[in-house]
Amino acid sequence: MTSHEFDRAFTDFIHRNLALPKIYTPWRWKQIRLNKTLASTIDINKGIDYIFRDQYGQIKTVQECFRDVTYQQYTDFTIRYRRDNNAHINRRASEFYKIKADYFTYGITNCYKIRYRECTDFVKFAVIDLSNVYDKIKNNQIIIEDNGQMTCKIRDGKLICPVKYNRDGSSTFVPIDIAYLVKLWGNELIISQKGFI
Repeated sequence: MTSHEFDRAFTDFIHRNLALPKIYTPWRWKQIRLNKTLASTIDINKGIDYIFRDQYGQIKTVQECFRDVTYQQYTDFTIRYRRDNNAHINRRASEFYKIKADYFTYGITNCYKIRYRECTDFVKFAVIDLSNVYDKIKNNQIIIEDNGQMTCKIRDGKLICPVKYNRDGSSTFVPIDIAYLVKLWGNELIISQKGFI
């Protein structure tokens, strides 16, 4: 199994066995089954992993990211920002620029990725309202700075988030601190969470 296939197996297992029963089912969100071509297209072009219908018939689009227990000390979620060295110019602006999902579900499991079939729960999870996060970025309430820092800071009532670089230089990403989102805006941006605050 390749590294990509293993990552996909981990993510799929966590979605089916933890996220569906522990997050979406209690809200009465029903996953809409998509054919593989459509699922791949909306993932690649819009950053949407899953589409749900809530109990009122409203459509909810979600991007998911799951980490293993080694990430439990972190209080942020990350979004890939840029891939400036990518040979394909149209792929240099990454997830940050293409995500059209309504929500970002970020979870840290109670197991190691290598033994993902032993996962039984989330140590932490948060469901983030991405449209509100992007509104705050557009209105300069969340500011992304390539400032050499490792973590977000609150400055003058605004959330300052750094651009971080992968060790191999292949891409950058932006960490957004969940506890700071709650501190600054209450439940406006986090619709559900466990363990982050």
